[in-house]
Amino acid sequence: MRRKTGARIRAEMTERGIDALILLGNNAVAYATGVSWPLGDAGLSHVERPVAVILPDDELPYLFLPIRDGAPADSVLPDDHVFPPVYLEFDEGVETFARILADLVPADATYAVDESTGAMLRAAKRLFPSGPPHDAALVIGAAKLIKTVDELSCIRNACRITEEAMVEVQAALAPGMRQIDLSAGFVRRAFERGATANMLDAIWQVMPSSKESGVWTTHGDLALPLLTTERELAAGDVLWVDVSITYSGYCSDFGRTWIVGQDPNPRQQAQFRQWKDLITAVFETLRPGATLEDLADAAIAANGGTKPWLPHFYLGHGIGTSAAEMPMIGTDLGPTYDKNFILEPGMVLVLEPVVWEDGTGGYRSEEIVVITEEGFAPLTDYPYTPYGD
Repeated sequence: MRRKTGARIRAEMTERGIDALILLGNNAVAYATGVSWPLGDAGLSHVERPVAVILPDDELPYLFLPIRDGAPADSVLPDDHVFPPVYLEFDEGVETFARILADLVPADATYAVDESTGAMLRAAKRLFPSGPPHDAALVIGAAKLIKTVDELSCIRNACRITEEAMVEVQAALAPGMRQIDLSAGFVRRAFERGATANMLDAIWQVMPSSKESGVWTTHGDLALPLLTTERELAAGDVLWVDVSITYSGYCSDFGRTWIVGQDPNPRQQAQFRQWKDLITAVFETLRPGATLEDLADAAIAANGGTKPWLPHFYLGHGIGTSAAEMPMIGTDLGPTYDKNFILEPGMVLVLEPVVWEDGTGGYRSEEIVVITEEGFAPLTDYPYTPYGD
């Protein structure tokens, strides 16, 4: 798997004239190298993390690995490609890093970096003698667009683990349960089934009966997501559910609407049918050669001419080593971006239209699909209970 993803990265580097790629972000490092560090302590996540250096003429990455149990984390790389940790938040760490880079990379090299710490900015001339670095997101983002067969397998496994865990969580849903009880049950079941990491804090948002009665927002629309709390759930609460775990560094994304302790009323059931019509209209548009604009237009037309997604979100997004990555559909990137982005086989999308009507709590679900030569294939397979199969 890493041979193919590495080749994609190096091809993008060559096309953009990048001689050395420096990656600090855990998701980018995981994509480029397969190493994913469990950043369990938020206070240390910016310090104790793996760092990768990619060169276009070397098939193997160079890794600076944190210490685990008194030694650098395991790696299948040869010794000359593995270094002790560098703490790039500190001047001393950056100085050490600069000395090593000087031995690996020519002095006139063109760099790209995904993140820069304060210490890196202070030592910019020492680190990057040929001039300011470029944005590594342009390289990594482009490389990540097309998924390999192995990447798709990892995403499928992440989705399977998530859905199997959710079956038990939804079965246990009842009035009197707390939101954090649902989170605890989900995380335990997901890790028992092989999850690598909990990508985000699970969302079990109780939706208001109207926009006016909900949390205030700058755009006047619904707030989402809101933090999970110790709130006890009541019969009739409408929950917008959103969770993500990783398997071998690759993410799932699960979204459904549940009702606590009762079935949907006729108005709520009608919203679900409207959502099904929306997602069907988008599905009928999914194929190689279609644009993001085509998908957005199909959803808007099926929704009577208005956007069926929240103004601060999107109709859909990509997924891989990040729960939400490029491309984004229907965002403030603008219609020109949507019009010029053409779907290709191997691209993976998460589609999440929203249907809202005051007095109902609304309906939202997520579906993950991969673009194929013939059209698309689903990567998710979870029922719409209590609304339908």
